[in-house]
Amino acid sequence: MVNNPYSAYKNNSVLTASPEELTLMLYEGAIKFSNQAIVAIEQKDIQRTHNLIIRVEDIISELRVTLNKDYPIAEQLDQIYDYLLRRLTEANFKKDKEIIEEVNEHIRELRDTWKEAMKIAKVGKV
Repeated sequence: MVNNPYSAYKNNSVLTASPEELTLMLYEGAIKFSNQAIVAIEQKDIQRTHNLIIRVEDIISELRVTLNKDYPIAEQLDQIYDYLLRRLTEANFKKDKEIIEEVNEHIRELRDTWKEAMKIAKVGKV
């Protein structure tokens, strides 16, 4: 097996990340795969498009099942994630770039909000 320093670093960063950082990584991954799916649609690469959309769906599903239902916001996030999953299913069926772009925009907004929440929480701990 070939040692890949990048893979080792990436693996270590996941293993040592806080739950907040892991959530941020999931949002970043969903954005990355959404962007790649858009390119795959433009290239008319049906199988790659399908695989990338499935990866985004898997990430959104993971975010959804890890919601802490003790907080009222969890219900709202659950509804957002449900909507995103339905749109992703439709995008995958139709190979529709515009739907992926819409979903990607929502994920970016969630990510940006999460980053702000992390900053606020960090300031509160000081």
